[in-house]
Amino acid sequence: MTTNSTRRTVAALLLAGGAAISAVGALGALFAASPAMAQSSASAAARPGPIVERDATVNGVKLHYLTAGSGDATPIVLLHGYAQTSRMWRPLMPRLATDGPVIAVDLRGAGGSGKIDRPGEKKLLAQDIHALTQQLGYKKVKIVGHDIGLMVAYAYAAQYPDEVEKIALLDAFLPGVGDWTKVWLLRDLWHFHFYGEVPEKLVAGRERIYFEHFWNDFAADKTKSIPEADRKFYAAAYGQPGGMHAGFGYFKAFEQDAKDFDAMSKTKLKMPMLVLTGEKASGEFLIGQARLVAESVDGRIVKGAGHWIMEESPEYTMGALVEFLK
Repeated sequence: MTTNSTRRTVAALLLAGGAAISAVGALGALFAASPAMAQSSASAAARPGPIVERDATVNGVKLHYLTAGSGDATPIVLLHGYAQTSRMWRPLMPRLATDGPVIAVDLRGAGGSGKIDRPGEKKLLAQDIHALTQQLGYKKVKIVGHDIGLMVAYAYAAQYPDEVEKIALLDAFLPGVGDWTKVWLLRDLWHFHFYGEVPEKLVAGRERIYFEHFWNDFAADKTKSIPEADRKFYAAAYGQPGGMHAGFGYFKAFEQDAKDFDAMSKTKLKMPMLVLTGEKASGEFLIGQARLVAESVDGRIVKGAGHWIMEESPEYTMGALVEFLK
């Protein structure tokens, strides 16, 4: 055998041996890693897709909404409050969208939704949301609301109790329930009565200045309140023609809401209800109201937080919602 032939033979043997060792090593690694791989595959399968923006026309008005996730789990509906839009729910949506669809809706008059002149009564806003869920084919939902959104969520559950599996209310109050005027008539809540032609003219072009009162004064620590990028977005959204008029309409409707909610509260909700409140905001008040309108209430106070609990205490708030809704 020549020297070159010998070298080629040795090289071939080394390559074959190396390939065999690699194959055995890979096979061993596969068996060793199989539980982790299975878990990774399951996680990948459960990972929600991107958040998509969509529009729908219901009750003669366009509703703009965000949607994420798919699957067989009961759909989750998220409703924002005043001085915000569906954007507030973006950090939470991926956590909820692993098993089923999640939608976050701009209420009539807010964000990308239509600005037609119609009373801001919460039972009517709830009927808009219900028309949307029906259009999407949702037979039952779990519903969450913050601030004005919690009033709409309650009105939805009270009007369509057989179609709601769970409801969560986040920091504000329910007009017409219990001694609600203790909140409504407090001097530092003047904005509840600030609506009409003159207020609209005063705020026009100064939406950001007006909203700073809410974002700063209702927070336990204004540096942990609404982020700067969101402040710019919300001020621009409400600065659209008709935006502030619609927003003021939410407050203007409180007296009618009180009459509606007083009637609704005579039949207690039976589905599970989670209530999350800021320690420096509605605290025990909303929890007490919730127990007047629902049979099964889990009330929790978010320590150290003001009104903006999604932003001031995001991990606790989102964790509690995921635990309750999933």
